[in-house]
Amino acid sequence: MAVQHGMPGEWAKVRGTVLSLWPLGACLVCLGAFAAATVLGQRLELFGGLFAASAIAVAVWWRRGLRRVESFFKGARGEEVVARLLARLPDEWHVFHDFEAGSHHVDHVLAGPAGVFAVETKNWRDRVTLEGGEVIVGGHVPDRLPVAQASAEGKAVKAALERAGWAGDVAPVLCFASGTFQNRLANVGPVLVANAEAFVEWLRSQPARLAASELARLLQLMETRATR
Repeated sequence: MAVQHGMPGEWAKVRGTVLSLWPLGACLVCLGAFAAATVLGQRLELFGGLFAASAIAVAVWWRRGLRRVESFFKGARGEEVVARLLARLPDEWHVFHDFEAGSHHVDHVLAGPAGVFAVETKNWRDRVTLEGGEVIVGGHVPDRLPVAQASAEGKAVKAALERAGWAGDVAPVLCFASGTFQNRLANVGPVLVANAEAFVEWLRSQPARLAASELARLLQLMETRATR
């Protein structure tokens, strides 16, 4: 069973809650200011206007904010599904969840005999296909191109490990927790695109590329970095 580091989906839940519900926090701050102004009898019109404006903003953004929260939590659930599948890998494998690499929080970074992999997880229920090297979801191109996102995260992890003292390759992976990728497993340039179960099967079939001593040194660097 693979060794797990961190909690899958934790960053998505925190980020989703903060980004989606900040108007409510602003409204509460303005309410507090209005209450203080009422007690002190000073600048009631100003603080009353701020409170009214923030209350309107909350009313407008509330449903949208809740939808955004659900979107982030859906992504977090996908990360948890993938984490359970990755845990089935042999003992030599280590899985780092919510790996911080510069400005990126990468869903999973794997290190094992077959190498190092930066995994971007998607939990999309619609049918996913490849057309002309682009991922198509439910017949549409997603707003944020997932292959480009996975590639950028792979480069960010590589740079982070180089700063830590390891200069090996990092393979980017776009992984579908929902199993809706019709091709099951394919390559788009340097990015491996796969359903989660197919990716785990593929990893099991790969030959060892890292010597045991090199893997041990890499894991020591990653574990030290993760506990800072």
